[in-house]
Amino acid sequence: MVYQFSNSGTNMATTIASVHLLFLVIMTSGLPFHKAASIETEKVALLKLKQGLLDPSHRLSSWVGDDCCKWRGVVCSNRTGHVIKLNLRSLEDDGIDCKFGGEISHSLLDLKYLNYLDLNMNNFEGTKIPKFIGSLERLRYLNLSAASFSGRIPPQLGNLSRLIYLDLKEYFDLNAYSDESSQNDLQWISCLYSLRHLNLEGANLRIASAYWLQAVSMLPSLSELHLSSCGLSLLPPSLPSSNLTSLSVLVLSNNGFNSTIPRWLFQLRNLVHLDLSFDKLGGSILNAFPSRTSLEKLKKMGSLCKLKTVILSENDLNGEITELIDVLSGCNNSSLEHLNLGFNKLGGVLPNSKGNLYNLQSLLLWENSFVGSIPNSIGNLSNLKELYLSNNQMSGTIPETLGQLNELVAVDVSENSWEGLFCPIPAGRIPTGNQLQALDDPSIYSDNAALTAA
Repeated sequence: MVYQFSNSGTNMATTIASVHLLFLVIMTSGLPFHKAASIETEKVALLKLKQGLLDPSHRLSSWVGDDCCKWRGVVCSNRTGHVIKLNLRSLEDDGIDCKFGGEISHSLLDLKYLNYLDLNMNNFEGTKIPKFIGSLERLRYLNLSAASFSGRIPPQLGNLSRLIYLDLKEYFDLNAYSDESSQNDLQWISCLYSLRHLNLEGANLRIASAYWLQAVSMLPSLSELHLSSCGLSLLPPSLPSSNLTSLSVLVLSNNGFNSTIPRWLFQLRNLVHLDLSFDKLGGSILNAFPSRTSLEKLKKMGSLCKLKTVILSENDLNGEITELIDVLSGCNNSSLEHLNLGFNKLGGVLPNSKGNLYNLQSLLLWENSFVGSIPNSIGNLSNLKELYLSNNQMSGTIPETLGQLNELVAVDVSENSWEGLFCPIPAGRIPTGNQLQALDDPSIYSDNAALTAA
């Protein structure tokens, strides 16, 4: 018997494979079309944006032709070709005639892959920040600082959950700043979980004074916080949570806190830069530390040893700084570079341990009540560039070791009680070593009747 095998199963398999192949060809051939159509939409969106902007210096004259990725300020992804970055910032020296103005078009919403938008230093003449910017869900960088907007910060910006960098510094039109409509709350920032850099300098946050710290404490990744000149009136004595463990830069200057320095400030383990100038802070500078033991404990924790910049000038702080300097200088490798305690009511002598702050570049202690002389150990500060000790009650001789500081470019020791009139040798004379020979302005030594220049 001869058996006949049917090939119907084979034909069916071949047919199915052909259909799959045809479907794949259709889909693949369509991809370039869809991609091109998407990118064409982005080009049209940019042209609409250009049409709405005032461009007195014709900075967008390059926005012509088919390839928008070659246009000035536009950056596209090397992988997909989509527009991902729009840099339309102006420079400080561009002048008013070079700044963009006019209207920001809704067409920005057609830039679906945009993750970077910079409109810094432009002049939108008091128009409000567009609410629709809060719908650019891929944004990771947003800079609208000094762009002359007005009104409140739109809470819709709180929808930008991927945002890492937000700068609204002086976003407002100065002519409209005093208007009550410019008062902002901070409830909208609570969902910006990825935020690392927040600058709201100059924004009117008076109505957020009671809860601003609680609001920013909701941001676990925050490393830089700039809230100077925001009209804040309350500096809370304690942290509502421990979420600010990543904070390295804290600028709260020129607010009206009218309080003492809270202890939690120096318990931020990664703090590098602290600015509390012009804040009406009072009491002893050591109020932030309940005891010498706590100072030593903070040092061991590393909370003080990472500090590079401490600015507490223009306040009403009193007390001595000896213990604080002793602890700062006792770090295995003190990072402190800038210490500004000027224009306070601080007193006591400058400790010899100050000479162990080897990285110190500027020491500003003017307009206080310090007494005694400059310690000889100042000669160890080989990186020191600025030394301001004017308007204190210091006396004695200016040490010759000051002349060893090769980096020193600015000195003011005027209006103290230095000694040394007619002394024939260095003991009471102004050091003239190295670059100090060029510091011949008599005003920096003025009102020291017993001091003679070498």
